[in-house]
Amino acid sequence: MSRRFDLKTITDLSVLIGTGISLYYLINRLLNDVESGPIGRSKESKARQVQQWERLIKRSPSLADVELSSYEKSILSSVVTPEEIDTSFTDIGGLENLISDLHESVIYPLTIPELYSNTPLLQAPTGVLLHGPPGCGKTMLAKALAKESGANFISIRMSSIMDKWYGESNKIVDAIFSLGNKIEPCIIFIDEIDSFLRERSSTDHEVTATLKAEFMTLWDGLLNNGRVIIIGATNRLHDIDDAFLRRLPKRFTHFIARFGTKEKILKVLLKDTELNDNFDLDEIALNTSGYSGSDLKELCREAALKAAKEYIKQKRLLMDNGKKGDKDRLKIRPLMTEDFANMKLDARRPVQSWSLD
Repeated sequence: MSRRFDLKTITDLSVLIGTGISLYYLINRLLNDVESGPIGRSKESKARQVQQWERLIKRSPSLADVELSSYEKSILSSVVTPEEIDTSFTDIGGLENLISDLHESVIYPLTIPELYSNTPLLQAPTGVLLHGPPGCGKTMLAKALAKESGANFISIRMSSIMDKWYGESNKIVDAIFSLGNKIEPCIIFIDEIDSFLRERSSTDHEVTATLKAEFMTLWDGLLNNGRVIIIGATNRLHDIDDAFLRRLPKRFTHFIARFGTKEKILKVLLKDTELNDNFDLDEIALNTSGYSGSDLKELCREAALKAAKEYIKQKRLLMDNGKKGDKDRLKIRPLMTEDFANMKLDARRPVQSWSLD
């Protein structure tokens, strides 16, 4: 009897101790989740948040006296200062008219706010929509706007907004707008805005419905001084809810490049590349019907890769023949028009390849 009693007691104690340890780690994990905020729990994210806040204070010393909530701190990892952006309007070819319009709609309100705050008839747009097919440079254009205007850039991703705890996503959205007001001038950029602000319906989940309502309420609360502007990018305009489209009064359609535009894009892409004396830019532009800016960039990369392959082949040949000294005098040859011929990049493109013949 004593043996059975002792064995049963030991078993019960083991179960009790195991349960206690499990509860300890579970409660500890829950407390860490609450203290560390909704997003950005990793050490890398926290280090990024501290680094970005120091950069923002360096740009605007008045921010040193500003206190941030835990949710606003979590958004700091998505903030990009103008100094970190290496894209400007000089890197974008063939969009001079569009860039001129964006100066009036985005840059002037951000750089000359007194013009819009002192004149009742002049109101800066609360939202700008960039619409066009994939690869036409919408995201690149938004970054260039932040660079040229000197505005801080907040890039919103669905993964950074959605949270497993009920009500946390609404607080994150609120933090995005409150942080944007604190670090103004600021551009809040939503790439693929149709995936976030798509058409509302009765079948929407409660969390999604309340999140969209919260976003609209905060959006309407933005001041009309142009210091905080929301820019959205999409290739599916008709999927966006009408209520959100009304808050995006300035819309710019970004089409696939035509001949003259493609020539300017190619000049920008190849400006730092050595070209053959007989290089024919017009020939490439004529034979790339249906190519977007992204497609043209990939085409140039593939052409440069051809020259690089020849260089590697010659270098290996010299090393195999024992001519190690000659390999140091080798240079990558200039690009030729022929390097761009007979390429296939995407089967969906109207013209998949072209030849000089």
